Amino acid sequence: MKQFKMKPSRSREGNYWDNAPMESFFGTLKRELVHHRKYHTRQEATAEISEHIKTFYNRQRRHASLGNLPPPAAYWKKYIRQQEAA
Repeated sequence: MKQFKMKPSRSREGNYWDNAPMESFFGTLKRELVHHRKYHTRQEATAEISEHIKTFYNRQRRHASLGNLPPPAAYWKKYIRQQEAA
């Protein structure tokens, strides 16, 4: 990392665990989409990855971090309804 003048990814001093959710997300994204495609341009990759996140990852895919409950969009709607009822 020093050779390329890079800093390790972390949020608090010495706490690498803070990035675990994002590392998991990027690993999943690569495993489910990116490694199965060949992109010709950065624009093509950005468009397809954005579409995948909006239409599949956030709306259909079940997430272990949510106890395999419905996708984040459904989970968020459920949360909002609970807050309004309280």
